Amino acid sequence: MTIADLYAIPSPASWDVPQDFQTCFNWEFAPERTRLLGLYERGKTMQWNANDRIDWSQELDPENPQQLPEESLPVSGAPFYQRMSPAEKAQIRRNYQSWSVSQFLQGEQGALICAAKIVQQVPDMDSKFYAATQTMDEARHVEVYKRLLQKFGVAYPMTKPLKELLDQVLRDTRWDMTYLGMQVVIEGLALAAFARIRDYAQNPLAAAVNAYVMEDEARHVACGRLALRDYYPQLTQAERDEREEFLVEACKLMRERFDAIELWQHLDVPIQEAVEYLLVSGAQQKFRSNLFSRIVPTVKDIGLWGERVRRGYEQLGVLHFAEVDVQALQEDDQRIAREIDARRRHVDQTIAAAQ
Repeated sequence: MTIADLYAIPSPASWDVPQDFQTCFNWEFAPERTRLLGLYERGKTMQWNANDRIDWSQELDPENPQQLPEESLPVSGAPFYQRMSPAEKAQIRRNYQSWSVSQFLQGEQGALICAAKIVQQVPDMDSKFYAATQTMDEARHVEVYKRLLQKFGVAYPMTKPLKELLDQVLRDTRWDMTYLGMQVVIEGLALAAFARIRDYAQNPLAAAVNAYVMEDEARHVACGRLALRDYYPQLTQAERDEREEFLVEACKLMRERFDAIELWQHLDVPIQEAVEYLLVSGAQQKFRSNLFSRIVPTVKDIGLWGERVRRGYEQLGVLHFAEVDVQALQEDDQRIAREIDARRRHVDQTIAAAQ
């Protein structure tokens, strides 16, 4: 069964985005940045095969596929949800989790295409080297989320906010805007969402998929930080101002990405009640704020920390994330993936010893 067979909301078979940008050949072949080449080496040695690393025989609970706590459902405290029968609540949980994983899948395909675009556009060879390994990573991420989503038995198309931002990023002719839109904003937001499932899902398959994807994404964000941190001091103040304005608007757009309005409409949930509840829910407001915990410190690190960005992030209520140690978060992502590997090896050894 293909994903096309699972869409609960009609979706076109493809999306064509016209592009007009230059492909840059580098005839010097002179990689120079040691840290970026170090990421390239790690990108080569840390490639993994989804068939071998993940146990796909594990099943999902039809009523709570990823076995997430009830409070992780944005509408769990809403009066209309509390009035529902257990069967109706199970349907909401299953579809919301499927909608969420569907957005991960759609976003990873966007990352795959953006990484390939960076290989073509970026002028320096060391960045081309690393972007080539990232392209392979993103293909694997599309594969694993597709396989996970097929176990749900239902899928959803890309949300309008994500599609709008991807359209802007893909159409822009400047290579740094591809980095900025995809690796800083879209993937930064996704990392926070992945972490929520990795850390709270009791289903080992769901936890492992997100942990292993995050292990790769830690390198991707690090690469974007290095490339942009070197590049932005070369720009004029007007050029930096333009990018800061883009960042603020992109973050506002991505804040709407998880409202899931089209999902509630499809499930025949009282949409006005749902929207009003989401606006006043303290848990949902905290979730929407925490989504920026990876973006804000990265933006500060790459040097786009002028008045426009600070004022915009203050209005969004996320300025305090500027003090987060993003490097420590990335190291933690890698540690957790290793721990999951160790637990699986222990289980495999125990089973083998018992036979």
